[in-house]
Amino acid sequence: MTTSGDLLGAVWSALGVGAGEVDLVETASRIAWSTIAEPGDAVAGELVTGLGPERALGAVLEAADAGDVGDLLGRCVESGVAGSEDTVAFGAVLIAAVERWTPRLGRTDVGDVLTAARTVGATLIVPGTSAWPCAVDDLGPHAPLVLWTRSAAATPRPGLAVVGSRANTVAGAEAAAEIASTAADAGCSIISGGAYGIDAVAHRVAIAAGAPTTAVLAGGIDQLYPAGNVELLRNVARQGTLLAESPPGTRPTRWRFLARNRLIAALADVTVVVEAGARSGALNTAHHAAQLGRPVFAVPGAFSSSASVGCHRLVAQGRAQLVVHPRDPVDAALASSGPLTADQPDEPLAGARQDPEVLRVLDALGRRAMPEHEVAGRSGMSVAAVADALALAQLQGLVVHGSGGWARA
Repeated sequence: MTTSGDLLGAVWSALGVGAGEVDLVETASRIAWSTIAEPGDAVAGELVTGLGPERALGAVLEAADAGDVGDLLGRCVESGVAGSEDTVAFGAVLIAAVERWTPRLGRTDVGDVLTAARTVGATLIVPGTSAWPCAVDDLGPHAPLVLWTRSAAATPRPGLAVVGSRANTVAGAEAAAEIASTAADAGCSIISGGAYGIDAVAHRVAIAAGAPTTAVLAGGIDQLYPAGNVELLRNVARQGTLLAESPPGTRPTRWRFLARNRLIAALADVTVVVEAGARSGALNTAHHAAQLGRPVFAVPGAFSSSASVGCHRLVAQGRAQLVVHPRDPVDAALASSGPLTADQPDEPLAGARQDPEVLRVLDALGRRAMPEHEVAGRSGMSVAAVADALALAQLQGLVVHGSGGWARA
């Protein structure tokens, strides 16, 4: 049997360096709330903010047992919880909320959550600690209750969210790679969702460039999804950050993918949509960013391309700025945290085949696969430059990587 002392000890361990900054009972209550309410549940957010995590949890448990929200409503009115001034309307809101939370109230086990997190080496982050990303507080009642992370140590940097279609075109991959590479060179971190397509391009370029990158997961911190990106996500954890708000063991769902997008938008100073169909989830991220007052950019494509319809509509409706040069969204991200560090060049987007360093590594590759250091020796480039060029070439399908190293596709 888990004692309260054991539980608080586990909470302390999960918090790591932030343990001395918070109340452990309140933190345990936050974890419990994260297992009860779905991400972005505004009613849960208002109760936790207005009553405190522990008091709110106790009041909801009592309301569920009694089948009556009267006492809960009274506490909300007394504490000035947002919306409770209209007792009739807020009472109806509370009834609906308790009804949807009740099926999970009896299954809440904070100890199991902490054990699952410890299994994958995850760390807990809560508001009030130095590790908490204060940018997510802009989400108000929709802010996460807790965050789980698997990450390397990193210093704060301007953040650029690069999002787009899962079924990207070659041109879209090139544009995403150019923007992510430019951002990495300028000292930005790259934020995305770890999905196939544009997300994966952004993360891979950041990793190749040695830049920090954050993948926000739609499920628990132990749910590396999609399966084809498991190794990529592990690399993100080694060099950057994996972030999740749902408790470990939570499976990704369509709803949670959409809820996850608000975190991507909040964490980034600027969001750029590279490719997006008419119903793309990337448009949802852009919508959240605009609501938060964050700049949004969209990359233009061919007017006949279904993968660019969403981007064109964002620009046409005045909801996004047009990306004329890959530096545009990067400069906006840098401007959000200080003066620009470089003048904006006036040159068009370049494809991988036009990149001189890509051409050099292609020329260096022979019929047999070879490691990066050998490609560097043959091309006269540094290993780091070779890694960047090979990553860009791989995105366009010009090279493949196998057990023996790199070879032409």
